[in-house]
Amino acid sequence: MSRDGPATPDATADIEIRLLLEAVFQRYHYDFRGYARESIRRRLHLARDQFGCDTFSQLQDRVLHDPTTLPTLLSYLTVQVSEFFRDPSYFRALREKVVPYLKTYPWLKVWVAGCATGEEAYSLAILFREEGLEERTIFYATDVSRGALKKAEAGVYELDRIPLFTENHRRAGGRSSLSDYYTARYGAAVFDRSLRRRIVFSDHNLVSDSVFAEVQLVSCRNVLIYFDRELQDRAIGLFQEALVRKGFLGLGSKENLRFSRHADAFADFHAEDRIYQKRATP
Repeated sequence: MSRDGPATPDATADIEIRLLLEAVFQRYHYDFRGYARESIRRRLHLARDQFGCDTFSQLQDRVLHDPTTLPTLLSYLTVQVSEFFRDPSYFRALREKVVPYLKTYPWLKVWVAGCATGEEAYSLAILFREEGLEERTIFYATDVSRGALKKAEAGVYELDRIPLFTENHRRAGGRSSLSDYYTARYGAAVFDRSLRRRIVFSDHNLVSDSVFAEVQLVSCRNVLIYFDRELQDRAIGLFQEALVRKGFLGLGSKENLRFSRHADAFADFHAEDRIYQKRATP
């Protein structure tokens, strides 16, 4: 007992959460220790209930001694909610403002960081096909969750989500019908395998991994909001390193570079849709 009296249940849970995250890092090398505290607490509460554990210490014991627990836990710790052409104005801005610059390159590399279950990667592949850029582009779609990547590679989505995807595509300035890119089977929409020819799905952890390619565009949307300031700076530093001179960075609608220590490396390009351009270095 401390001099201030016994720890409250919330204080004890916070200690257990820190120990659990440290255990995940030490045992499996997935680092969630710098994720926003309230977000990670909320998701761990859901995971604890799912596993039928009374405490986070019990959950830690299961994670350490039963490796089959990890994939399910990762599905709670990582955010896998997305949609095709989410925030259509962002994709319209890419189409109308950024693509003319990208067309000046003979070859293109695009990094979709935190691609979740693949919706954004396929959206970009469709947009680039419609703009005549697909055949000279490689898309690197990365995520920390191998389960999410497996679903992304399959390219199969619930049919009841398609009306929203279709409307998003239209509002994003789509030059065709979204139905041209998928086949409806057994209550699901199976997207054309040809869209995957130019996409490399791979696991990559923004918390601990390094840059792996030089790219003209990074699209990392609705990921940084789950990081604390230090991890946000680390991720933005990776994007700065990966981008070519005057390359483009796209963030989510609730994200910006305002307080980043790397802010001076970028200029606002299309501020209302959170698109930035890496400054030309002297």
